[in-house]
Amino acid sequence: MPLVVVGGRVPPRWALHVNYHQASSAWTDHISIAMINNMPDAALEDTELQFFALLEDASGHIPILLKLYSLTGVPRTERGQRHLDNFYYPLDQLWQNRFDGVIITGTEPRCPDLRDEPYWKYLAAVFDWAESNTSSAILSCLAAHAGVLHSDGVGRHRLPDKKFGVFEFGQRVNHPFVTGISGPVRFPHSRWNEVKAEELVASGYTLLTQAADGGVDTFVKKKAQSLFLHFQGHPEYEAETLLKEYRRDIRRFLTKERETYPTMPRGYFDASAEKTLTDFRELVLREPREELMAGFPDSVLSKTLGKTWELSATTIYGNWLRYLVARKKERADTSAADRQWPAASESDFVSQSGLSKPTTTVRPRE
Repeated sequence: MPLVVVGGRVPPRWALHVNYHQASSAWTDHISIAMINNMPDAALEDTELQFFALLEDASGHIPILLKLYSLTGVPRTERGQRHLDNFYYPLDQLWQNRFDGVIITGTEPRCPDLRDEPYWKYLAAVFDWAESNTSSAILSCLAAHAGVLHSDGVGRHRLPDKKFGVFEFGQRVNHPFVTGISGPVRFPHSRWNEVKAEELVASGYTLLTQAADGGVDTFVKKKAQSLFLHFQGHPEYEAETLLKEYRRDIRRFLTKERETYPTMPRGYFDASAEKTLTDFRELVLREPREELMAGFPDSVLSKTLGKTWELSATTIYGNWLRYLVARKKERADTSAADRQWPAASESDFVSQSGLSKPTTTVRPRE
């Protein structure tokens, strides 16, 4: 089923990517999702496409209405801010709305303690809002670390090297979110920090997937009215995303933004691609110069890549969407007069008033 971006604010790359259409006024069983995209400017539009495509692929017969919000305090260039101004709603329009679900992305940290980030109080307020105004929230990567720190004081721990590549995770428990996945769950990871299994369990989190070499992957906890689903990895990544990150990290080494040559992503390249990259590394280390990036073998490497985690990603996101449908039906059955949300109409796609009735206002604490 189609994914429709609410309010006519459709990012141009998505409008070009699909045969864009408007929703039908007959959509009574749609799911409303807020997406708060906090990624740095260089990855802002790629992240949009990744999540939009994953939601559409996972939706099956479930129509999705998506509304984009920007988080106050995330550093932006003029170009990045212009994109947000054109296609995203400001955070102050979130507080009075309710959605079936929310997706909160990570961003690149600048401070060792996340509570020192300029956007911290706004992100914390979003978590508080989500507890009472959604049925479920997805927290991705840094957002997952921030969420457990805010609600339970679970801190993250610095890794000796970047956890980078595609890892296989075993299922720890039977849970609706991982139903239908046979064998290991495969997801890309790209992070310098982790939250530890024992600290999560002690704080009441249920671990869904974990691996000896990859640590904890996904975990859940009910917080007030919302079931929070946390990913330390990135099921939304496209096939070439890790390649782009690896190339970026090599450039950062050559520009002296990082001290060491980056480790090749694990479980991602085939033997031929790894040999090509090893040869490139030896060339770079003989005489490190940024100009050498002109010879980085993008076109050769991209032909070898496959999205080996696609089935895991679409299954778990599909399960999440079906959970949202079930929760919406429960609300309609138990309290139709007070809590059933209105059917979608054409005005939903041109107004800025939101998809649902106002509820308790949550604002950042000063």
